[in-house]
Amino acid sequence: MLVRLPTSVSEARECLAEGAVPVGGATLVWATWQHEGFPELAVSLRELSEANVLGRETVGGAVVLRRIDGRVPDVLRLAAASVGTGAVRRTATVGGNIVGSTLRCLLPAALVLDARATVLEPDGVRETDLAELLAKRPVLLSLRWRTPLACAYRKLPGEAGGPPPLVVASALHAEGDGNGPLLRIAVRHGYDVVAAAIPYSPDADADETRHALRSTDLTGLPAAAWAVIDSQIAALTPEAMD
Repeated sequence: MLVRLPTSVSEARECLAEGAVPVGGATLVWATWQHEGFPELAVSLRELSEANVLGRETVGGAVVLRRIDGRVPDVLRLAAASVGTGAVRRTATVGGNIVGSTLRCLLPAALVLDARATVLEPDGVRETDLAELLAKRPVLLSLRWRTPLACAYRKLPGEAGGPPPLVVASALHAEGDGNGPLLRIAVRHGYDVVAAAIPYSPDADADETRHALRSTDLTGLPAAAWAVIDSQIAALTPEAMD
């Protein structure tokens, strides 16, 4: 297998046009390649500056999880820190986790941040939403978002050999334009990720907020997920709105 390391977007586009397979997610698909055969040509974005950005409201697809720190919102930082072992986090990338993995540990955090994706395709670079990113699985150059007012993340303990651990992420956003704040919740239950967004009022009690959430796609979640959601709602105080 020949691995290309482009240093410009145009060179990366050429690699894709030649049929190069992105190596994001290789920590998980390596066994498949060993069984079914390695691709003749692969491409890594680790030398591409556009895929290695890391800041308050952006992260590159080639950024390894170990690099994600306090510059990003806690919901994303904690999600990255919860992935695998230290050895995994030194090699696994944001793009590999979200696009190249079935576990998608970072996806709940990206969803509650309402992140947009900049993707690379053979015919150019464009921006899209997470739904299209997951459906079409293009090469992820970077994610960007607006800093939330408050956010939270929790991964429950999992059983060895069992399904992926339950993950709950939440973020409170100031939507602006007179629309008021918005509460976003995303949950990974098994291999599925469900998300919802509702208007949020600091004057509403927890029962009202929970009732509104139960009328969304979150309604079928298990009790364990709702217990975490309740605790995260309770942590959203009026001070976050100041």
